[in-house]
Amino acid sequence: MSRHIYKPMLAKVASDAFTDKDWIFEIKWDGFRAIAYVEKPFSLRSRNEKELKGNFPELEELTRLSSNLVVDGEIIVMREGKPDFQTLLERGQAVSKSEIERQTRRAPVTYIVFDILEKDGQPLTNLPLMERKKILKDSLKEGDHVLLCDYIEERGEEYFKLVLDKGLEGVVAKQEDSCYEEGLRTGSWTKIKKLKTCDCVIFGYTTGEQSRGKTFGALLLGLYDSGKPVYVGKVGTGFTEQMLGILIDKFEKIKTDIAPFTTERGDKVTWLEPKLVCEVAYQVATRDMRLRMARFKRLREDKSPSECTIDQIMENKKMDEKVTEKLSEYTSKRNFEETPEPKGGEKKEERLMFVIQKHHARALHWDLRLESSGVLKSWAVPKGMPENTQERHLAVETEDHPLEYANFEGEIPRGQYGAGTVKITDKGHYESKLWDRDKIEFTLNGQHLKGRFILVRLKRAGDKDWLLLKGKE
Repeated sequence: MSRHIYKPMLAKVASDAFTDKDWIFEIKWDGFRAIAYVEKPFSLRSRNEKELKGNFPELEELTRLSSNLVVDGEIIVMREGKPDFQTLLERGQAVSKSEIERQTRRAPVTYIVFDILEKDGQPLTNLPLMERKKILKDSLKEGDHVLLCDYIEERGEEYFKLVLDKGLEGVVAKQEDSCYEEGLRTGSWTKIKKLKTCDCVIFGYTTGEQSRGKTFGALLLGLYDSGKPVYVGKVGTGFTEQMLGILIDKFEKIKTDIAPFTTERGDKVTWLEPKLVCEVAYQVATRDMRLRMARFKRLREDKSPSECTIDQIMENKKMDEKVTEKLSEYTSKRNFEETPEPKGGEKKEERLMFVIQKHHARALHWDLRLESSGVLKSWAVPKGMPENTQERHLAVETEDHPLEYANFEGEIPRGQYGAGTVKITDKGHYESKLWDRDKIEFTLNGQHLKGRFILVRLKRAGDKDWLLLKGKE
């Protein structure tokens, strides 16, 4: 086996997808990160160096596809075109040989390989990423359970929207010339996700009531700030009955009398040794770093508690600030004590949404709004949506609007920006086919409008002027 045990390179959180000729973009797979030592003896190690080959015997296939390699990738279980993390978790927890064999038949895994770290005993980590990609492609065949990770160059914004349309959680962006920096999170790799999430340490739980009387009410979450545990809130939703049972069984072995921090008054708490990590999604973090509207997503047995730092929330707060910055023109034009229009800041649903609003302002027009990067990108269309492929309508780009504006109807008072009546004429979800600086192609799936539309920037007319077309199906 390789004399060196590699630590996976890590990705920073990024706020928005971007387009850049010096970067590539890959799907962010929802699975177990694992480094495979395709040698004798074969080894498959998790982020925290746990041996995984016993739980995933089908991945021994790697030894028949190549030899003398060390590669990095993600283990996933696919169900209906999406990774099924819960099923993968069950596979990782199986102990007996018969149970592992049964689960292997029922839910086989796939190993998505995205990097190569060593070949024939020679480290490759100092080579540029694209050179490593070429060596990987030349060195490892694909098989029934092993695939090479696809990627797209430059067009990250377009790819991100396509990934979200498929119901996946996001993308990983990587600099083409980046070295493989073991165990580090330098910014050469970044992850862009549709939801705010945070990996938290479970420090305890509250007593459950009624249907949860035999398990627990909520988990007490904490993060480390300069090595000291800090309370960041509770999570009491998002658990399946099966997960409740799994957690309470684990808790029995790690109870303690040591309270690492104080929590809300009145809570009856059972404290736990800080050994378990869970991922939670949340709406926003308050000024005192408490997670609001937290929802349990999964256990992270591949992650150590020491990795769960307060920096995660700080990165997400920076993302919130960027959305606020995008809405600065919108908010500067409105007095929210007088206009019923929304301020912004509420949680969105996961699919990309659109809305068309008929706006009886100083001049009648229709507003087309498409969700993108936490806001509604907006255009005023004087003649409305084109009904056939022969029509070409002017669309004037306006300021970004908050996501809540997709539900707004009502009267904007006199004296306020855009004074007049706003009425929704259609809304629904859309799929992005192309989103470049000068051209946007999208397919609407609304209550009335369905089909393909195209926005093309009119460069000679002005930076805000676009042409809106009905595309051929």
